Amino acid sequence: MADQNKSHPKHSHHYVGHVKPTALPEPSPPFRWRDALRALGPGLITGASDDDPSGIGTYSQAGAQLGYGIGWTMLLTFPLMAAIQEISARVGRVTGHGISGNVCRHYSPWLLNVVVALLFIANTINVAADLGAMADASKLLIGGHSIVYVLLFGVTSGVAQIFLDYKRYVSVLKWLTLSLFAYVAALAFAKVSWGEALAGVLVPRLTWSADYFTTIVAIFGTTISPYLFFWQASQEAEDQRVDAAKRPLVEKHYGAQKEFHRIRADTIVGMAFSNLIALSIIVTAAATLHAAGKTDIQTSAQAAEALRPIAGAFAEIIFALGIVGTGLLAIPVLAGATAYAVGEGRQWPVGLARKPKEAAAFYGVLALSGGIGIALNVTSINPISALYWSAVINGVLAVPVMVLLMFMARRRDVMGHFVVAGPLYWLGWLSTGAMMLGVVAMGIGFFFGK
Repeated sequence: MADQNKSHPKHSHHYVGHVKPTALPEPSPPFRWRDALRALGPGLITGASDDDPSGIGTYSQAGAQLGYGIGWTMLLTFPLMAAIQEISARVGRVTGHGISGNVCRHYSPWLLNVVVALLFIANTINVAADLGAMADASKLLIGGHSIVYVLLFGVTSGVAQIFLDYKRYVSVLKWLTLSLFAYVAALAFAKVSWGEALAGVLVPRLTWSADYFTTIVAIFGTTISPYLFFWQASQEAEDQRVDAAKRPLVEKHYGAQKEFHRIRADTIVGMAFSNLIALSIIVTAAATLHAAGKTDIQTSAQAAEALRPIAGAFAEIIFALGIVGTGLLAIPVLAGATAYAVGEGRQWPVGLARKPKEAAAFYGVLALSGGIGIALNVTSINPISALYWSAVINGVLAVPVMVLLMFMARRRDVMGHFVVAGPLYWLGWLSTGAMMLGVVAMGIGFFFGK
């Protein structure tokens, strides 16, 4: 009997005269914005931080000077920046190291030192300019002394990065991205000619002048910046380090395609968000400042102040609040990217998830960059001039970093089985070529006195 029972184990589940019932699929959970935001990560934060106060100044200036006709640059730069950021993220996730960490392992030390030194200088000047813009915006809103706001924002940002729990801090950064919708709201107070705005996005209108091409170079330098490459790659490596279930994909191949799909979705959403906000700023400036003949805008705070007599006090308030919000998001990314670059290059323990005593040198670099940024605001250095030279350094630095990144993405001793290939690879080189042309154009303009 025992043998018979063993020989027919499935008889106990035999259905007579009926079709075997099938399990009904479980209903999918309802869509919630909180869950959608939680699923996004380094790409969203990177994209949003691209619209820092300095970038807002550039986009405002572009819209004020050139009107709706410059909107096409946002459509052009979107696939280029998305490609190079996705490649950066893949390098970080596959290798478990950021860009600087990979350069120090596979390239000459002198190359690493030059790249890291230039990044430190450019990012620190950018931190100073952003703190100054946030202080000016706060002064517009509630009055007071600019230096007090510089100290408040600089110290708060540094303390939060060093002492806040990593997951909580990343959550705060994600929620800060919502502050950028202030610039979408500002459109409601501008009398936008939507037909002209759409034509400006879809139909490039080139003007053969030095000022026009200088503005295009500034836009490219603002949207495709080296600190964004370093930050997103390092954050992918960081997220892998803090998750016990994850390993670098060169060591653990399982789930690679799922990770690449996540990285692509995260990056596309982040870069699309970045360019949507930038386009909103350009259109707002075009509909208000350009239409009123105000083309001498140099900073984001000047743009906010100039909006008052044209679009009303509320538009000025929204614009100024956006400057403060995006600054609180961008400064940690700028200082953090600097600390990751220096720390990984020196092979120190790095990461915002580590306690201060576990990564003292890493946090020391982060604090130093922020501290110098604060100090630059109490010197006689012209912030507009400093920002210009920061853009020059960023533009020059972007090209060799992007070339290095493209070479790393194809090296099997770096990426193993996951070398970047196909359309993404060629789009990455197209982005690199576009930046190279921009730097050449900037150099020509510089040497010929423009």
